[in-house]
Amino acid sequence: MKIVSRNTLRIHRKKRIRAKVEGTSERPRLCVFKSLTNVYAQVIDDIKGVTLAEANSKEAKGKNDMAGAKKVGELVAKKCKELKISEVVFDRAGYRYHGKVKSLAEGARKGGLKF
Repeated sequence: MKIVSRNTLRIHRKKRIRAKVEGTSERPRLCVFKSLTNVYAQVIDDIKGVTLAEANSKEAKGKNDMAGAKKVGELVAKKCKELKISEVVFDRAGYRYHGKVKSLAEGARKGGLKF
């Protein structure tokens, strides 16, 4: 019996989600990535294939925890406001919507983004 890693299962979930979620110029995609050391968020226009804004926990001067993820969400929302982006599509990239992902989303909402 073949053992499948957790990350491989996440990649399969990510592909299913990406088949349904697409960012446009009016409503770009807010994508989340978690590594062992940092939390990253980027706002992407999929039609043009361009990253409009990005933030990470190093830049937000936060730790790799829920509070740091919330700071990342607030920072990416601030950058989006400067670009006059108010609505985004949230892409959780196969991660469960709890913990750091949920904190990042709450921080982005607190910063003024609408999902």
